[in-house]
Amino acid sequence: MSDERSPSAPIALDPAATFLGHPRGLFVLFFVEMWERFSYYGMRALLIFYMTKGFLGFGDTQAYGVYGAYTALVYATPFIGGMLADKLLGQGRAVILGGMLMAAGHLLMTFENTTAFFTALALLICGNGFFKPNISTMVGSMYPAGNPKRDSGFTIFYMGINLGAAMSPLLCGAVGETFGWHYGFGLATLGMLAGLFTFVAGRLLARLVIGATAVVTCAGMVLFAWGSPIELGVNAPIGIALLVAAVVAISALASGGLPHGLGAAKDARRMEHPAVEAIRSQPVPYYLAIIGTTLLVNHVVEPGSQYAVISMLVGLFAILLPWLNARNAVYLGTAALVPVVAILVQNNTVAGLLLTVFGGLAMFKLAADAYQAPKIERERMQVVLILMFFSMLFWAFFEQAGSSLSNFTDRNVNRIVGGEVIAAADVGQKRETLKITSALLGREVSGRQWDVKLVDAAQGTANQFIRNLPKELSDAEIQQLVNAQALKTVDELIAKRNPVETNSHESEKTEESDAAKATPTDESASGKKDEPSLLWRLKRVWAAKRIVPVLEGVTVTEGMVGMAANGTQLKASIFQAVNPVCIVSLGLVFSVLWSVLGKLRLEPNSSIKFSIGLLQLGLGFGALWFGAKNADQFGMVATSWLLLAYLLHTTGELCLSPVGLSMVTKLSPPRMVSTVMGAWFLATAFSNFLAGMIAALTGVGGHGEGKENIIPPPIETVHVYGDVFGQIAIAGIISSVILLALSPLLVRWMHGADQGGGH
Repeated sequence: MSDERSPSAPIALDPAATFLGHPRGLFVLFFVEMWERFSYYGMRALLIFYMTKGFLGFGDTQAYGVYGAYTALVYATPFIGGMLADKLLGQGRAVILGGMLMAAGHLLMTFENTTAFFTALALLICGNGFFKPNISTMVGSMYPAGNPKRDSGFTIFYMGINLGAAMSPLLCGAVGETFGWHYGFGLATLGMLAGLFTFVAGRLLARLVIGATAVVTCAGMVLFAWGSPIELGVNAPIGIALLVAAVVAISALASGGLPHGLGAAKDARRMEHPAVEAIRSQPVPYYLAIIGTTLLVNHVVEPGSQYAVISMLVGLFAILLPWLNARNAVYLGTAALVPVVAILVQNNTVAGLLLTVFGGLAMFKLAADAYQAPKIERERMQVVLILMFFSMLFWAFFEQAGSSLSNFTDRNVNRIVGGEVIAAADVGQKRETLKITSALLGREVSGRQWDVKLVDAAQGTANQFIRNLPKELSDAEIQQLVNAQALKTVDELIAKRNPVETNSHESEKTEESDAAKATPTDESASGKKDEPSLLWRLKRVWAAKRIVPVLEGVTVTEGMVGMAANGTQLKASIFQAVNPVCIVSLGLVFSVLWSVLGKLRLEPNSSIKFSIGLLQLGLGFGALWFGAKNADQFGMVATSWLLLAYLLHTTGELCLSPVGLSMVTKLSPPRMVSTVMGAWFLATAFSNFLAGMIAALTGVGGHGEGKENIIPPPIETVHVYGDVFGQIAIAGIISSVILLALSPLLVRWMHGADQGGGH
């Protein structure tokens, strides 16, 4: 009697290779992806702030354009990276190549140079193209076809994604805003390297890396939040979750790791074959075409320009291509592509044009295939195209989180914890010292170049308090006054903690605290900076982490009534952790909810879930609009409105995001599932570019003398943000209603492919 399984029977995993019912390798890939997402979202938490408040000094519109092009290309390149891995490299080699490119990109972000900045973004884009699609493919390939554990395995993997996304703003964002942008980017570099080393290390070393990085990261999160109950209340649970995940992973790897041969190339010999056999055998027409193209480009492009340099690099690759094997052609081609991508990010209009052209061609091809298909296939493809359009709208609105919503949080959200609110009864009183948080003062405490200083008033978000200082003081005098008092407070704190070391630097403190002398970043007559020891600088910056500007001998005026004083301000970047924290907290709740509704035959169909997701997204932006309309007299919005918006955006995401990819696999004809999936991600790429265009509508920054970014006071910007968020809310709600009205037709066109209830 044959023991062959029936096609419908579930295929079990080998118990010896599993832990808690899942392949042991899943727990390795969990940490690899977690650290990659840590590095990506850590950099994203700082990107807009770095462009507008860092050395680049971009205005809002320019920064949003670059951000939109960057995030769009991040979603576009996985289509190419996945194809190269499938046909040539294999998933394992592609993940290593992508991780190395991304680590190099994060490291390059630590250098304050414009060329380095755009090259870093290009490296991150290309690296993500190789990394992102292939590690997910490796997770799926560890489960035999038909194994029922696959979905729950991806759920565990998805938890790793969101754990990394939750940690990164709390560490990279907070470190970057406190100590200097390049230190935040450096931390993202370490995260990427930790993930890459976990992937390539043997089982014993992988366990050591997982355990060590988890302990260090958890300790860092707790230490950095120490002294702030709210930050500690957020950081500590996430740190504990990381430690629990590490213990589980270490236990899982006790007797096994990644399966042998996982992610290997389908045909390793193919990588040693000529890259393009045809042009090697017939090189003359090929080289004639290169010569003609080069002459044409040199005629059009200005010699010495960045385009000329790119044409030279691409031309060199084209000349070498016939004599390269397939593997080296991918490596050299990626190197030649990096400057091209850097130009696309910098000139985001070109990137948008390319996305529009390729996206339009892809949609036209899908529509043409659907039109020629049999009735059932055609109508199912019509559903895919319609849901693709509404998904594109959702993500274009949702991705404001990293751009306009970040600046809104930084400039117009009252992130003050504790302290006091200056009342009318305080007017006329003389305060010996008064600490005004930077959200209302328009100043930031920064650790850039290891110096404690405040950003110039022009870069602030509010000048309400500055306006109440004596008018005869110049901007330079005000800046020196605030610098001196902030430094004095920091030095006094350190003196209490370590008087011996402080006394050895007494002359240095005196010089830095004297408002009449040079600012801390000035150079001496010899042209060199007289900098204290690294240990001294580290202590001073750490002490300044929660220091806000301290002014002495201040008389409270009517203009100060309602201001928060003597409190602690939360960093704007850490609010980007709200979304992943909510996903981790609510993901299981939604999974159980759909399961219960399914048993009761009340589960909504996929199109209705899409509609609910859009509705909640619109309501979230409606909360932001309402908060802006009810801002205080300084233009500051209560934090509760921001948190409510993030909560609604997250619940909307949980209704829509898991459904989208599932529907592609259910509704697409088997012969073209990969093509439709590629088009789905291409639509997501265009969503991100569209998100940058929408964010530009909130642009309020401009350039003053030199390169600094001039930001008006909050009272002048709050309604700019509020009006745009209100328009997004209306668009989201209307889109939801339209999709809800289309739902009966879409269900009919699905022809039973959607197994949800409520049909």
